[in-house]
Amino acid sequence: MPEENRTQITEFFILGFPGLLPQYYSLVSALFFLIYVAILIGNGFIVVVIIIDKNLQKPTYLIFGNLAVADLAFSTITLPKIIARYWFGSQAIPFSACFLQMFFVHYLGSVNSFLLMILAIDRYIAICNPLRYPTLLKNTNVFIMCAFSWGVTVFIVAISTIRAVTLPFCGPDVIVHCYCDHIGITRLACADIRSYSLVALISAIIVLLVPLFFIIFSYVQIILSVMRIASSNGRYKAFSTCSSQLCIIALYYLPRCFVYLANSVNISINTDFRIILILTYSLVPPMINPLIYCFKTKEIKQNLVKRLRSKTAENQVSCISCVEK
Repeated sequence: MPEENRTQITEFFILGFPGLLPQYYSLVSALFFLIYVAILIGNGFIVVVIIIDKNLQKPTYLIFGNLAVADLAFSTITLPKIIARYWFGSQAIPFSACFLQMFFVHYLGSVNSFLLMILAIDRYIAICNPLRYPTLLKNTNVFIMCAFSWGVTVFIVAISTIRAVTLPFCGPDVIVHCYCDHIGITRLACADIRSYSLVALISAIIVLLVPLFFIIFSYVQIILSVMRIASSNGRYKAFSTCSSQLCIIALYYLPRCFVYLANSVNISINTDFRIILILTYSLVPPMINPLIYCFKTKEIKQNLVKRLRSKTAENQVSCISCVEK
């Protein structure tokens, strides 16, 4: 289209699931609302417990806390708009707000990827080099690694976002997704986006495949180390420590890599199925993570039980005092 005939759009419209019938909008919005509440309660609990309990301010729990903060931020950036789309019919999102949401969607996803890598390294040292764990993974070292994860990904994601925002957008303005993401937005540009897609692909490789390489290496070494343990009880304890984390990592990486691969090589997949895949790896781990931390982590479970018993005892004393009066 000639430059003089282009009209820059001022807002986008979030379509959501294109195949979803209107009679199911209320049900879908209620489902997303419950998911949001579950993520807020679960991850908020993890953050608060780690902050107030000094016994939990250890390397592994600091990583858990950073993951919980990232999950809280991601769900707050995306879910309210999804809920508004189906509950109130609010589809419009301003041009600048859409790109801001796109930045945080990819930024927080990238931070999660690096944090999962740090968690894998933490488990690798704890199981394969337990005697060196206190010296290699001090709180200071974990803090530096987590800060690096939050810091370096800003620049990686900012490059793709800045390049995308400079594209000409003259219509259409409907994003076939539940929120603004790079693929959904750049497809609407009135220009050749191949070079932009290449930069985005390189960024995705850096933030996904580099951490994934270290994660695979760490867990392969863990499995080999565990297999050398003579005691079957010891092998079970080591595997149970990592099995739930492996499930989360697989759920986070496998669908994500498939979506990026399908987009890169132009594999045609059903739009609703693609959105479901993206929401699966985006929202299911934040819901499951707090359950894993609580029920698979002995110290958090003990802390929770201790606080519940303390609260129960306080209520009983209060009731006895009321009766005596």
